[in-house]
Amino acid sequence: MAFARRAGGADETAPTARIGLGLAAVGRPGYINLGRHRDLPAERTVDALREHTHALLDAAYARGVRYLDAARSYGRSEEFLADWLRRRPDVRDVVVGSKWGYTYTADWRTDAEVHEVKDHSAAAFDRQYAETRAVLGDRLDVYQIHSVTPESPALTDRGLHERLAGLAAEGVTVGLSTSGPAQADAIRAALEVMVDGERLFRSVQSTYNVLESSAGAALAEARDAGLHVIVKESMANGRLAAPEVAPPEVARIAERQGVGCDTVALAAVLHEPWAGTVLSGAAAPGQLASNLAAAELRLEDGDIASLAGIAEEPAAYWRHRSRLPWT
Repeated sequence: MAFARRAGGADETAPTARIGLGLAAVGRPGYINLGRHRDLPAERTVDALREHTHALLDAAYARGVRYLDAARSYGRSEEFLADWLRRRPDVRDVVVGSKWGYTYTADWRTDAEVHEVKDHSAAAFDRQYAETRAVLGDRLDVYQIHSVTPESPALTDRGLHERLAGLAAEGVTVGLSTSGPAQADAIRAALEVMVDGERLFRSVQSTYNVLESSAGAALAEARDAGLHVIVKESMANGRLAAPEVAPPEVARIAERQGVGCDTVALAAVLHEPWAGTVLSGAAAPGQLASNLAAAELRLEDGDIASLAGIAEEPAAYWRHRSRLPWT
């Protein structure tokens, strides 16, 4: 699998080896993370965000981060990542992941009525895979269907499955990401997708945090089935990142431990044995450093129990998320 590439030069024993960097918050001018405006350049031009992203990637790589996550719908994230890789030809020990299934439609605006459009058809895969290859070339290691839900045609389209199996035969790890209150159902349905007697999907990327933990059992099943589990949105799009917005239980643990709320939130996810890679969605090097501190934070049993008690009903959590503003 592509994730084994890390052994080619990275120190897999480093505390930060299980933390990856997601580029959703820096590849486009608008996103839904609370407080993001404090971490980005005042002028969110393409060039300004390109250089900002490169500085963030430099900081992540220097601290041992080796999984980098982009998507076709994250504005110019693939382009920024490809530019960074070209500028640093000695960097060969990272695993590069991207996703297809959403098309970015905001045209570099924060006030667009629609920022991305979903399409899980075989035709969309053909188009977006060609676009991804044109940008990332042979650096693509992991390619996932973006935000699969139980009703997605990507779970039943045999023609699409054959295309994805062909991609897997070329050495790319084929996976899916999930979203919505029925993530567990989507994960379990994906585990049943077979091509020529072989399980098609070899990675799964899902939202999991102390407010939305409903996919945990299904992710453990995916791990047991041999999939690499990637966790996204550990900070709940900023809802767990700072004491002024985080639940009191998170803030109390952070104060006692002398760390940020984001550190506690990410450490809680790293505590799960099935979590293979946990993404930081940091938008600035300082925020990244606070996220990475989670790799060495040890939560007490009482902390884990306290955090387990603040989980929301999945439907309520996803309704709240749908109302977050793009800024």
